[in-house]
Amino acid sequence: MSRRIQLICAWCGPGTVLITLCGWLIAGILPIPLGSSSTTEEVVGFYANDTRVLFGLVIAQVGICLVFPLIALIGYHLLRIEGRHPILTFVQLVTGAATGVLLLLPMLLMAVIAFRPDRNPELTVTLNDMAWLFFITPIAPFIIQNIAIGTAILRDRSGLLPRWVGYTNFWVAALFLPDPLAFFFHGGPFSWRGIFVFWLALTAYSVFLVVMGLVLRSAALKLHGDEDDDGQEAGLRAEPGLSA
Repeated sequence: MSRRIQLICAWCGPGTVLITLCGWLIAGILPIPLGSSSTTEEVVGFYANDTRVLFGLVIAQVGICLVFPLIALIGYHLLRIEGRHPILTFVQLVTGAATGVLLLLPMLLMAVIAFRPDRNPELTVTLNDMAWLFFITPIAPFIIQNIAIGTAILRDRSGLLPRWVGYTNFWVAALFLPDPLAFFFHGGPFSWRGIFVFWLALTAYSVFLVVMGLVLRSAALKLHGDEDDDGQEAGLRAEPGLSA
């Protein structure tokens, strides 16, 4: 059962990416999301098709929530690495939970906007700005989480997880750094839908989820394979006459 649970949690990484992107496509967030330079008419028109938007956002919310089992599995393996002093494990669990909430709340806020598309257009634009800036700019928990994971893996001499995964986490953390620029640009590559903000962060976080999911899947298979081998060897040693 432990092996099956770990494998399910590991597949939640790629599952988060797949289901969330499908939800965004249905809602109309992808392929081209609303931008900070979008007109009031464009913002109001986006939420006017409330049924489609709400349906897509509900799917995206389910996809985002799949990140929590992956975070728990990462914590489990970091605990194996750190042993009696799991400080980085706790940091990863706390910041990982925060990242999940920070990803979920903007989707809920967008759903609230779509719930009453006939409200005051200025209020709709304000709420949309809040949803997107809440979604894009709070990068600190993401960066701290990746640094904690990367540091724990690189400090581990037993090689429970590949060292390149640690370096990947550092790169992912660095790619989040341009996101606060969304506060200062209403258009171009540094706006909230620009290539150096939305698309770079989306790609980096997707890579993180897929890589961690697949690597932890392999780690779970290897862990339980080693346990099975140890159990078989112990059984052979215990059989009468084999020691002779």
